Amino acid sequence: MIEILNTRIHNLTMQETLQIVDNSISQGKQLHHVVVNAGKIVAMQKDLQLRQSVNESDLINADGQAVVWASKVLGKPLKERVAGIDLMVNLVQLAHDKNYKVFFFGAKEEVVKKVVDTYSKQYSSDIIAGYRNGYFKKEEEQDIAKEISESGAHILFVAISSPTKENFLYENKALLEKVNFVMGVGGSFDVVAGKVQRAPLWMQKSGLEWFFRFAQEPKRMWKRYLVGNSKFIYLVLKEALFKP
Repeated sequence: MIEILNTRIHNLTMQETLQIVDNSISQGKQLHHVVVNAGKIVAMQKDLQLRQSVNESDLINADGQAVVWASKVLGKPLKERVAGIDLMVNLVQLAHDKNYKVFFFGAKEEVVKKVVDTYSKQYSSDIIAGYRNGYFKKEEEQDIAKEISESGAHILFVAISSPTKENFLYENKALLEKVNFVMGVGGSFDVVAGKVQRAPLWMQKSGLEWFFRFAQEPKRMWKRYLVGNSKFIYLVLKEALFKP
Protein backbone atom coordinates (compact mmCIF):
# COMPACT_ATOMS: atom_id res chain seq x y z
CA MET A 1 0.00 0.00 0.00
CA ILE A 2 1.29 3.47 -0.90
CA GLU A 3 -0.23 6.94 -0.60
CA ILE A 4 -0.15 9.63 -3.29
CA LEU A 5 -1.81 13.02 -2.75
CA ASN A 6 -4.15 11.79 0.01
CA THR A 7 -5.01 8.69 -2.03
CA ARG A 8 -4.38 5.11 -0.90
CA ILE A 9 -3.28 2.70 -3.66
CA HIS A 10 -2.47 -1.00 -3.41
CA ASN A 11 0.79 -1.90 -5.11
CA LEU A 12 -0.41 -4.88 -7.13
CA THR A 13 -0.04 -6.36 -10.60
CA MET A 14 -3.04 -7.39 -12.68
CA GLN A 15 -2.49 -11.06 -11.84
CA GLU A 16 -2.18 -10.35 -8.13
CA THR A 17 -5.41 -8.35 -8.26
CA LEU A 18 -7.27 -11.12 -10.08
CA GLN A 19 -6.09 -13.67 -7.53
CA ILE A 20 -7.34 -11.53 -4.64
CA VAL A 21 -10.74 -11.13 -6.33
CA ASP A 22 -11.03 -14.84 -7.11
CA ASN A 23 -10.15 -15.74 -3.51
CA SER A 24 -12.73 -13.31 -2.16
CA ILE A 25 -15.50 -14.74 -4.35
CA SER A 26 -14.62 -18.38 -3.63
CA GLN A 27 -14.60 -17.64 0.12
CA GLY A 28 -17.94 -15.82 -0.02
CA LYS A 29 -16.50 -12.53 1.17
CA GLN A 30 -17.30 -9.05 -0.11
CA LEU A 31 -14.59 -6.95 -1.76
CA HIS A 32 -15.24 -3.30 -2.63
CA HIS A 33 -12.90 -2.24 -5.47
CA VAL A 34 -12.06 1.13 -7.00
CA VAL A 35 -9.56 2.44 -9.53
CA VAL A 36 -7.94 5.87 -9.46
CA ASN A 37 -6.57 8.01 -12.26
CA ALA A 38 -5.16 11.54 -12.41
CA GLY A 39 -8.55 13.22 -12.70
CA LYS A 40 -10.06 11.35 -9.79
CA ILE A 41 -7.07 12.07 -7.54
CA VAL A 42 -7.35 15.78 -8.38
CA ALA A 43 -11.07 15.71 -7.54
CA MET A 44 -10.33 13.97 -4.25
CA GLN A 45 -8.26 16.94 -3.03
CA LYS A 46 -11.46 18.98 -2.51
CA ASP A 47 -14.27 16.40 -2.65
CA LEU A 48 -13.96 14.85 0.79
CA GLN A 49 -16.93 12.53 0.29
CA LEU A 50 -15.27 11.07 -2.81
CA ARG A 51 -11.98 10.78 -0.90
CA GLN A 52 -13.70 8.81 1.84
CA SER A 53 -15.55 6.58 -0.65
CA VAL A 54 -12.28 5.74 -2.41
CA ASN A 55 -9.91 5.42 0.54
CA GLU A 56 -12.25 3.20 2.53
CA SER A 57 -12.53 0.71 -0.34
CA ASP A 58 -11.02 -2.74 0.18
CA LEU A 59 -8.96 -2.77 -3.01
CA ILE A 60 -7.62 0.28 -4.88
CA ASN A 61 -5.76 0.00 -8.20
CA ALA A 62 -3.93 2.61 -10.27
CA ASP A 63 -5.95 2.90 -13.46
CA GLY A 64 -3.98 5.68 -15.14
CA GLN A 65 -0.42 5.58 -16.44
CA ALA A 66 -0.01 9.08 -15.00
CA VAL A 67 -0.50 7.63 -11.52
CA VAL A 68 2.29 5.11 -12.13
CA TRP A 69 4.52 7.99 -13.30
CA ALA A 70 3.67 9.99 -10.17
CA SER A 71 4.50 7.03 -7.93
CA LYS A 72 8.01 6.92 -9.41
CA VAL A 73 8.53 10.68 -9.15
CA LEU A 74 7.50 10.54 -5.49
CA GLY A 75 9.76 7.59 -4.72
CA LYS A 76 6.90 5.13 -4.19
CA PRO A 77 7.00 3.12 -7.43
CA LEU A 78 3.96 1.05 -8.32
CA LYS A 79 4.51 -2.32 -10.00
CA GLU A 80 2.23 -1.58 -12.93
CA ARG A 81 -0.96 0.02 -14.11
CA VAL A 82 -4.11 -2.05 -13.56
CA ALA A 83 -6.57 -0.49 -16.00
CA GLY A 84 -10.20 -0.78 -14.98
CA ILE A 85 -11.40 -1.94 -18.39
CA ASP A 86 -8.69 -4.61 -18.59
CA LEU A 87 -9.59 -5.84 -15.12
CA MET A 88 -13.26 -5.97 -16.10
CA VAL A 89 -12.52 -7.98 -19.25
CA ASN A 90 -10.37 -10.41 -17.27
CA LEU A 91 -13.06 -10.79 -14.61
CA VAL A 92 -15.71 -11.60 -17.21
CA GLN A 93 -13.40 -14.36 -18.43
CA LEU A 94 -12.97 -15.49 -14.82
CA ALA A 95 -16.75 -15.55 -14.37
CA HIS A 96 -17.03 -17.85 -17.38
CA ASP A 97 -14.23 -20.11 -16.13
CA LYS A 98 -15.49 -20.34 -12.53
CA ASN A 99 -19.27 -20.22 -13.12
CA TYR A 100 -19.66 -16.81 -11.46
CA LYS A 101 -22.53 -14.49 -12.34
CA VAL A 102 -22.17 -10.82 -13.27
CA PHE A 103 -24.56 -7.86 -12.96
CA PHE A 104 -24.00 -4.93 -15.33
CA PHE A 105 -25.25 -1.57 -14.04
CA GLY A 106 -24.85 1.76 -15.83
CA ALA A 107 -24.67 3.60 -19.17
CA LYS A 108 -27.61 4.08 -21.53
CA GLU A 109 -30.09 1.24 -22.00
CA GLU A 110 -28.91 0.40 -25.52
CA VAL A 111 -25.27 0.39 -24.39
CA VAL A 112 -25.64 -1.88 -21.36
CA LYS A 113 -27.89 -4.21 -23.37
CA LYS A 114 -25.22 -4.41 -26.10
CA VAL A 115 -22.61 -5.26 -23.45
CA VAL A 116 -24.80 -8.08 -22.12
CA ASP A 117 -25.48 -9.36 -25.65
CA THR A 118 -21.77 -9.21 -26.52
CA TYR A 119 -20.67 -11.22 -23.50
CA SER A 120 -23.58 -13.65 -23.83
CA LYS A 121 -22.45 -14.46 -27.36
CA GLN A 122 -18.73 -14.52 -26.49
CA TYR A 123 -19.19 -16.77 -23.47
CA SER A 124 -22.70 -17.75 -22.38
CA SER A 125 -25.82 -16.09 -21.03
CA ASP A 126 -25.20 -18.20 -17.91
CA ILE A 127 -22.76 -15.57 -16.63
CA ILE A 128 -25.44 -12.84 -16.69
CA ALA A 129 -27.17 -12.18 -13.37
CA GLY A 130 -28.93 -9.11 -14.71
CA TYR A 131 -28.47 -5.57 -15.99
CA ARG A 132 -29.87 -2.07 -15.58
CA ASN A 133 -29.14 1.30 -17.18
CA GLY A 134 -27.48 4.04 -15.16
CA TYR A 135 -30.31 6.58 -15.10
CA PHE A 136 -32.12 6.83 -11.78
CA LYS A 137 -33.16 9.19 -9.01
CA LYS A 138 -31.38 9.39 -5.68
CA GLU A 139 -34.38 7.94 -3.87
CA GLU A 140 -34.24 4.83 -6.11
CA GLU A 141 -30.71 3.86 -5.08
CA GLN A 142 -31.59 1.52 -2.23
CA ASP A 143 -34.17 -0.37 -4.30
CA ILE A 144 -31.61 -0.77 -7.09
CA ALA A 145 -29.01 -2.04 -4.62
CA LYS A 146 -31.51 -4.56 -3.23
CA GLU A 147 -32.40 -5.73 -6.76
CA ILE A 148 -28.73 -6.30 -7.55
CA SER A 149 -28.11 -8.08 -4.25
CA GLU A 150 -31.00 -10.47 -4.85
CA SER A 151 -29.97 -11.22 -8.45
CA GLY A 152 -27.47 -13.92 -7.48
CA ALA A 153 -24.56 -11.89 -8.81
CA HIS A 154 -21.05 -12.61 -7.59
CA ILE A 155 -19.64 -9.60 -9.47
CA LEU A 156 -21.10 -6.12 -10.02
CA PHE A 157 -19.76 -3.64 -12.58
CA VAL A 158 -21.01 -0.04 -12.26
CA ALA A 159 -20.49 2.09 -15.38
CA ILE A 160 -21.47 5.52 -14.05
CA SER A 161 -19.37 8.68 -13.92
CA SER A 162 -17.48 9.83 -10.82
CA PRO A 163 -18.22 10.63 -8.07
CA THR A 164 -21.71 9.08 -8.40
CA LYS A 165 -20.51 5.49 -8.79
CA GLU A 166 -18.01 5.64 -5.93
CA ASN A 167 -20.56 7.18 -3.59
CA PHE A 168 -23.28 4.73 -4.67
CA LEU A 169 -21.07 1.74 -3.89
CA TYR A 170 -19.86 3.20 -0.60
CA GLU A 171 -23.27 4.26 0.68
CA ASN A 172 -24.98 1.00 -0.32
CA LYS A 173 -22.25 -1.40 0.71
CA ALA A 174 -24.40 -3.09 3.35
CA LEU A 175 -27.32 -3.59 0.92
CA LEU A 176 -24.91 -5.11 -1.60
CA GLU A 177 -23.45 -7.57 0.93
CA LYS A 178 -24.58 -10.62 -1.06
CA VAL A 179 -22.42 -9.51 -4.01
CA ASN A 180 -18.82 -10.67 -3.50
CA PHE A 181 -17.08 -8.14 -5.74
CA VAL A 182 -18.26 -4.63 -6.62
CA MET A 183 -16.37 -2.34 -8.96
CA GLY A 184 -16.85 0.97 -10.76
CA VAL A 185 -15.82 0.78 -14.41
CA GLY A 186 -16.52 4.30 -15.72
CA GLY A 187 -16.89 4.35 -19.51
CA SER A 188 -15.86 0.72 -20.07
CA PHE A 189 -19.33 -0.32 -21.25
CA ASP A 190 -19.06 2.18 -24.11
CA VAL A 191 -15.85 0.50 -25.26
CA VAL A 192 -17.25 -3.05 -25.07
CA ALA A 193 -20.40 -1.92 -26.89
CA GLY A 194 -18.30 -0.40 -29.67
CA LYS A 195 -19.49 3.14 -29.02
CA VAL A 196 -15.99 4.35 -28.15
CA GLN A 197 -12.76 3.02 -29.64
CA ARG A 198 -9.88 2.22 -27.31
CA ALA A 199 -6.38 3.54 -27.95
CA PRO A 200 -3.78 1.30 -29.65
CA LEU A 201 -1.63 -0.70 -27.25
CA TRP A 202 1.45 1.47 -27.83
CA MET A 203 -0.49 4.56 -26.73
CA GLN A 204 -1.77 2.74 -23.65
CA LYS A 205 1.76 1.76 -22.64
CA SER A 206 3.24 5.19 -23.32
CA GLY A 207 0.61 6.99 -21.26
CA LEU A 208 -1.16 8.57 -24.22
CA GLU A 209 -4.50 6.76 -23.93
CA TRP A 210 -6.04 9.92 -22.47
CA PHE A 211 -5.10 11.84 -25.66
CA PHE A 212 -6.72 9.23 -27.88
CA ARG A 213 -9.90 9.47 -25.79
CA PHE A 214 -9.77 13.26 -25.89
CA ALA A 215 -9.40 13.25 -29.69
CA GLN A 216 -12.63 11.25 -30.04
CA GLU A 217 -14.75 13.61 -27.92
CA PRO A 218 -12.83 16.89 -27.47
CA LYS A 219 -15.83 19.00 -26.42
CA ARG A 220 -16.77 16.54 -23.68
CA MET A 221 -13.30 15.52 -22.53
CA TRP A 222 -11.15 18.68 -22.74
CA LYS A 223 -11.74 19.77 -19.16
CA ARG A 224 -11.22 16.31 -17.68
CA TYR A 225 -7.95 15.66 -19.47
CA LEU A 226 -6.30 18.98 -20.30
CA VAL A 227 -7.25 20.83 -17.12
CA GLY A 228 -7.33 17.77 -14.84
CA ASN A 229 -4.00 16.36 -16.04
CA SER A 230 -2.30 19.76 -15.75
CA LYS A 231 -3.49 20.08 -12.15
CA PHE A 232 -2.29 16.56 -11.40
CA ILE A 233 1.20 17.25 -12.76
CA TYR A 234 1.36 20.47 -10.73
CA LEU A 235 0.32 18.70 -7.50
CA VAL A 236 2.79 15.86 -8.01
CA LEU A 237 5.73 18.17 -8.73
CA LYS A 238 4.77 20.40 -5.82
CA GLU A 239 4.79 17.43 -3.45
CA ALA A 240 8.06 16.10 -4.91
CA LEU A 241 9.81 19.45 -4.52
CA PHE A 242 8.44 20.55 -1.18
CA LYS A 243 7.84 17.32 0.72
CA PRO A 244 9.69 17.22 4.07
